[in-house]
Amino acid sequence: MVALLLMTAYLLAGIFGPMPRYQIRGAEEIPENSSDSFLLLLESLVDAVINRSGTLRVFTNGPEFYPAILDAFRSAQHSVSVEAYIFQKGEIARQYVEVLAERARAGVQVNLVLDAFGSLGAPRSFFRPLVEAGGRVERYNRLTWYAMLRMDHRTHRELVIVDGKIGFIGGAGVADQWFTGVKGRLRWRDTMIRVEGAAVPNLQATFAENWLQASGELLAGKAFFPDIDCPDPTTALVINSTPTVGGSTRARILMQILLASARRSISITTPYFLPDKSLMRELCAAVERGVKVQILVPGTKSDHMLTRSTSRGGYGELLKAGAEVYEYQPSMIHAKVLIVDELWAVVGSTNFDNRSFGINDEVNLAVRDRALALRLAEDNAADLRQSQRITVEDWRHRPLTERATELLGWVIERQQ
Repeated sequence: MVALLLMTAYLLAGIFGPMPRYQIRGAEEIPENSSDSFLLLLESLVDAVINRSGTLRVFTNGPEFYPAILDAFRSAQHSVSVEAYIFQKGEIARQYVEVLAERARAGVQVNLVLDAFGSLGAPRSFFRPLVEAGGRVERYNRLTWYAMLRMDHRTHRELVIVDGKIGFIGGAGVADQWFTGVKGRLRWRDTMIRVEGAAVPNLQATFAENWLQASGELLAGKAFFPDIDCPDPTTALVINSTPTVGGSTRARILMQILLASARRSISITTPYFLPDKSLMRELCAAVERGVKVQILVPGTKSDHMLTRSTSRGGYGELLKAGAEVYEYQPSMIHAKVLIVDELWAVVGSTNFDNRSFGINDEVNLAVRDRALALRLAEDNAADLRQSQRITVEDWRHRPLTERATELLGWVIERQQ
């Protein structure tokens, strides 16, 4: 009873309590985002290492990135680390377990951290072949009565690291909605990046953080952290994010400082667009200083229609300021991509909502690399061609049923 009362108080505080209004002091003095001064500022603010070498490859949609990940698994000689929010029983999950079990039998250390809530769709029995082969599967933040006050804290990270030398990061979990589609619906649109080079140890360290939390074991040694030799130049930071006492995270700092640095263009692709007043103000300020702001979100194929209704309720301020809002038509779009000035790109697990910015564990790869930014911009242009642009008139004439759900959505959004 005491735990239930405490949980109720926690939820009510989240719904009705004041939310901080984050703002940047000295925004007008932020260095050009192409400069090393900006890099050093970002490095300090998000507490991340600047990596100067790496090979990055974009994979668009499950039929591209799942085979690449499975091939990386098959190449493993020492270790495989997988962290996922969503891991659901199905064909692609079966292939993961089959290949990972084979590598575990070959002596590879296979470690999985799965969120205890997001991966309810894969029971313990599903992993029996992997565990019997020597692999290990841990659940992050198990749903127990004595941890009720922490049950809202999930790992939303989607990470793969092989031999400490190859990494994958992006928005996709392990489930058939990304692979073949389910229930007659088209597969979800998502993006993953294959990473080699100096950033991979940072990805491994991010995994090691929650592996320690879930298993009590600290990963070290050459199987997980080998020497890295990659001659290809790039500039990348891995920003792992977990909530602080005040509710802010490195993910928020990363996004807000990049938005404030924009001088020409901002492109946001996100499945859940619920910016608070601070980020809404940042986006409108960007438009006012002449930045082209484009936002791409799901259309009627969204997997959370209440969240979509709430999101649409907030379009007005952006549309009136001059931002462009598009809704993707073919299927659910689940990619989380930010492109700034066609120079900076951020790909990872972070949604544009309070849950990602203040509650979840997240991880993002922030890259200053024009070639990568332009490659992602190509995908964005293709997505926009399959999207409907929303006008102010469209927004004003949205259905009454949608308006009616906005208040309920706002209440839920305070816990998103």
